[in-house]
Amino acid sequence: MTEAVPSYLSPTGQEIVFLLLGAVAVGSALLVVTTRQLVHAALWLVVCFGALAGGYLVLTAEFVAWVQVLIYVGAVVVLLLFGIMLTRAPIGRSADLDSGNRLVSALVAVATAVVLVIVVIDGFRTAYTPLRPGSGAAKELGASVFATWVLPFEALSVLLLAALIGAIVLSRTDIPGAPPPDRAGGNGNSPDAHTGANPPSAEDTSPSTAASPAPRTRDNAVSDPTGGNPPPDQTGGL
Repeated sequence: MTEAVPSYLSPTGQEIVFLLLGAVAVGSALLVVTTRQLVHAALWLVVCFGALAGGYLVLTAEFVAWVQVLIYVGAVVVLLLFGIMLTRAPIGRSADLDSGNRLVSALVAVATAVVLVIVVIDGFRTAYTPLRPGSGAAKELGASVFATWVLPFEALSVLLLAALIGAIVLSRTDIPGAPPPDRAGGNGNSPDAHTGANPPSAEDTSPSTAASPAPRTRDNAVSDPTGGNPPPDQTGGL
């Protein structure tokens, strides 16, 4: 005996909460990509991930919800904030965060959202799964991932490994084509990064080649800018 599919015109409390959390996630995601402050973008990302975790809780996937909080909110966002602080990125408003392609990116985002919504509605229009407590436990999720979805799981692991190797290669400076190291971190004989000239060596800075003293007169004294006349008496005496 199958359960009757409830009508969309009379949503339950769980469905209302899920829709509200979805609206919060979409709104905070839009603020992440539209704000011009890096710190605010990271904080709005926390709100987005928190709303997603709440949606997992409504869907009785408690294990996935806590993984979302621990890994994404507690690790990824904190890593982003540390990266912003260690790289001394601008904290205030920055015009460099706007690429000038807002119209094109908005059209691509709207088109992608429309395609996803149409595919989901067309594929799951009559499907209905009742929410039962305990269906999102670690035991059932682990059995499903490593039994039914093991091939996509391994493919995703290889993809993440390739991205990690690419990031390491791009961050190295000792490979051909890499930018020259900073003069402050290199040795004293490295050429100037701006002029291309070598810095002066120890022989060039010896006392014998130091700057010549100021020009002197016949009496071997420094030339007087006043022309040799004594300065007037400031006390009013003769």
